[in-house]
Amino acid sequence: MGRIMAIDQGTSSSRAIVFDLDGRVLGADQRAFDMQFPRSGWVEQDPEVLWRTTLEAGRGALRAAGLEGSDIAAIGITNQRETTLVWDRDTGECVHPAIVWQDRRTAGRCEAMRRDGLEDLVARETGLVIDPYFSGTKLAWLLDEVDGVRRRAERGELAFGTVDTFLIWRLTGGAVHATDATNASRTLLFDIGLQAWSAELTEYLSVPESLLPEVRDSAGAFGLARAEWFGAEIPVFGVAGDQQAALVGQACFAPGMSKSTYGTGCFAMTNTGERQLESRHRLLSTVAYRIDGRTTYALEGSIFSAGVAVKWLRDGLGLIRSAAETEACARACDGDTGGVYLVPAFTGLGAPHWNPDARGTLVGLTLDTSRDQLVTATLASVAYQTEELLTAMAADGAPVERLRVDGGMVVNDWLCQFLADVVHCTVERPVITETTALGAAILAAAGAGLVGSLEEAARLWHLDQEFRPGMREVTRQQLLSGWKRAVARAL
Repeated sequence: MGRIMAIDQGTSSSRAIVFDLDGRVLGADQRAFDMQFPRSGWVEQDPEVLWRTTLEAGRGALRAAGLEGSDIAAIGITNQRETTLVWDRDTGECVHPAIVWQDRRTAGRCEAMRRDGLEDLVARETGLVIDPYFSGTKLAWLLDEVDGVRRRAERGELAFGTVDTFLIWRLTGGAVHATDATNASRTLLFDIGLQAWSAELTEYLSVPESLLPEVRDSAGAFGLARAEWFGAEIPVFGVAGDQQAALVGQACFAPGMSKSTYGTGCFAMTNTGERQLESRHRLLSTVAYRIDGRTTYALEGSIFSAGVAVKWLRDGLGLIRSAAETEACARACDGDTGGVYLVPAFTGLGAPHWNPDARGTLVGLTLDTSRDQLVTATLASVAYQTEELLTAMAADGAPVERLRVDGGMVVNDWLCQFLADVVHCTVERPVITETTALGAAILAAAGAGLVGSLEEAARLWHLDQEFRPGMREVTRQQLLSGWKRAVARAL
């Protein structure tokens, strides 16, 4: 019965994939949903939609695989990180819509933290920078701004969690209030050296201790999903934030191994082993995974807008009918944007700039600019942002020589080749590009004792195609100079 259901609850959809222990996909299902934008810079989701689409995807994956819940040995959960929920411990009902990781409403609170001199403490304890991206100030906003929430929290009536914790709570019928070390490390409240909630930061943000979930290993027992959800009780044995799960799915188990995921945003991550690097270039030191109480760390750079920019081309501007058209557009203009650059700072700029007030900027337009060039400039922006991250990683002592890529965007061969040219290193695309879900499955298999170790699971990774840099250096430098000028305008 060595079959694993991976639940991948993402920013724009909930997916479920059933794997066997050889990494083969037996069945999959995906349910898309929309976000709400109640004010400029605010991004929310309906918690009940997250829950309903997760159940629908899980049941759909079982049907697609021709299996019953009783055929599944374990569930692994991976999730959009930093998205913040608070719910009633008795009813499971959330007190407010989920505040999504892209939300910028707490920019003022973050500025106050900087004025209060907390930057060094935050960097030292959490490995993060002060930014609205992370969960801590979102939680503080819910406590301070939603009527009655602080009073109820102080009475112990409420629970806080990121999406993984919310799903675990719902799946287990409220029996388990827990997260894993990777998700905890993204809250701005967790000391990643001590592997414990930070007394200083929870006190500063006035977060009652009773709100916080228990922090567990990424591979281990997280309770039983009740039989009413999938037709049989199924143990949850693996949990990790989406980018850490992708690192596992890409088999980046040795220090120096790196991956970059291209979904709604883009996230590059390098395994640093047992070393917790302190970045001097505004990257994040984070938990890669925790197994048997031993923590492996990573250095990460986060880009807020990648695939969401292509979605904007489709839904906002109507320039394309589907994301699949973008490769043809890039080839139609031979990759030449005519000097046009898009800086997709729709919700601010992430690493290494960390500017929540920056906004999207399009420069270099002329009357000759074509649709194909605008689309190509959007694709190119992803490569330029990745180059900024890898340059910062190298400066922090974690150079990237080979980059494993995954996510929906990397089916585009033109983008993969342009990425290799711009970052000037070999780019490897695996056979299974749904590595986030695969990583969750691997962690669940390890937690259930179905595989001996993560390293043993590295055999599940297989190369599909390798892209080697071939661009002339003078051309590369010209393109990067144009990008830097465009970013300066956005800032």
